[in-house]
Amino acid sequence: MHLVGQKLQSYHVILGSASPRRRELLAGLDIPFEVIVKNATENIDESLPLELVPEHIAEQKFSAFLTDLQENDFLITSDTLVFCEGKALGKPKSVDEAKEMIRFLSGKTHSVVTGVCIGTKRKHVLFHDIAKVTFATIAESDIDYYIEKYKPLDKAGSYGVQEWIGYMGIEKLEGSFYTVMGLPVQMLYNKILEYEE
Repeated sequence: MHLVGQKLQSYHVILGSASPRRRELLAGLDIPFEVIVKNATENIDESLPLELVPEHIAEQKFSAFLTDLQENDFLITSDTLVFCEGKALGKPKSVDEAKEMIRFLSGKTHSVVTGVCIGTKRKHVLFHDIAKVTFATIAESDIDYYIEKYKPLDKAGSYGVQEWIGYMGIEKLEGSFYTVMGLPVQMLYNKILEYEE
């Protein structure tokens, strides 16, 4: 059994996320887990440095579970935001907003920050990872095609790096591909290993 598998043997691991990408990524670490989704209040604290906002939201998601967590539950929550020119881009609320986001990111470099909160009802820890993504200039017809075919309304910044737009549009990526996808799995693996109550 791998090291994290040994570490989590006595825990019931919960992924507190509705994201299919996070499920896929956590499953890729060969950790048995259950998905449970709770509605959390996601308030952005304007006083925080931008890179700490996803951590703060991940912690709010974690807090929504606290009253129901059992002694041996180990919870993982996460949040991803895209930052470009000082603006935070979350999930678009409409097709028009989705197109606007891609137009805004087209031809520019932006940061993708994924914040994670892990732990038990007794103790939790926060961490985040940052990746930089450079988009080529994307034609209006390609933006329309992507939004209509892939409907990325559940994705921060209105795009999925692992989808068509990532294949044709990303010129450069610095950092972890998985951070852009929604869960910095290599960092998560190490943080679980380091976790002590």
